[in-house]
Amino acid sequence: MVSADFARNTLGVIGNVISIILFLSTVPTFYRIWKNKSVERFSPVPYLVTFVNCGLWIFYGLPFVHPHSLLVTTTNGAGILIESVYLFLFIIYSDQKNRIRVLLVLLFEIIFLGVLVVLVLTLAHTTKLRSSIVGGICIAGNIMMYASPLSVMKMVITTKSVEYMPFLLSLFCFANGVCWFSYALIRFDPFVAVPNGLGALFGLAQLVLYATYYKSTQEMIAKRQGKSELVLGNGNVATSTGAINGEVERV
Repeated sequence: MVSADFARNTLGVIGNVISIILFLSTVPTFYRIWKNKSVERFSPVPYLVTFVNCGLWIFYGLPFVHPHSLLVTTTNGAGILIESVYLFLFIIYSDQKNRIRVLLVLLFEIIFLGVLVVLVLTLAHTTKLRSSIVGGICIAGNIMMYASPLSVMKMVITTKSVEYMPFLLSLFCFANGVCWFSYALIRFDPFVAVPNGLGALFGLAQLVLYATYYKSTQEMIAKRQGKSELVLGNGNVATSTGAINGEVERV
């Protein structure tokens, strides 16, 4: 019979893999930023939120805060490194105004994390109290991270198109929430269970929207491509006609 600890560790390892895939899902966006040497109209907010959220969970998963949760620290350790690279690219390729704004917010987040670590370790002397304080703050951070696609979901409903809501991102958001929610249930941890349960629901809502509007999205794309081909065809006809007229005039 499989022990609870073995099942929990297995889910934790799977959760690490899924989380890293989720963190890496925006690589195409940052490849585009690097290629174009501009952040264009992309917002740094999701990456700033994820950065501080990962920092909180790294602290939460340490043995002297919440024992037996090291896998929470490892996945968020990878996440904070990935988000650091994203923010570095954002700072490089932003205009001066946005660059200063991102740097100030990032500095505030680092100071906030540092002050939190010092206060918790100094004033809270039991792991139960430490995990309650840090876990409560982590819940708020995780809900903010998972709620970030809400604006995209609103746009999907308004436009009846899922063109700008990537399927894989929605799928791994759902899988990540389910995995960590299950992990938290085995040795019940409400601070991991609550935000990831909500994350699974947000991910499921995105998948339902994707299934609902996939057909209408394909029709819109096909119609747009048809119009483009028609315009291109008309342009070719006009060019050919001009060439013929030119030949006639020369004759």
